[in-house]
Amino acid sequence: MSAAGPRPDATRCPLCGEANRCAIELERESGQAQGPCWCMQTPIPPDVLARVPAYARGLACICARCASGLAPSPSGSAPG
Repeated sequence: MSAAGPRPDATRCPLCGEANRCAIELERESGQAQGPCWCMQTPIPPDVLARVPAYARGLACICARCASGLAPSPSGSAPG
């Protein structure tokens, strides 16, 4: 582990820990070519990206649920 933080699991969302379904990681694990990752065509709000821990930025994709803003807030309270 480095001083910057733990090495992220590239197959998991760094915000919620669920599988992120990253096409790049699926290709790496399976050896089978994948199409472009869903996240390359999906706009992700800046406030969601800002929640990604510094040690995981550029190393682990967030999941579609977190990217859409539907995941629970970090405080554990749901909106509404």
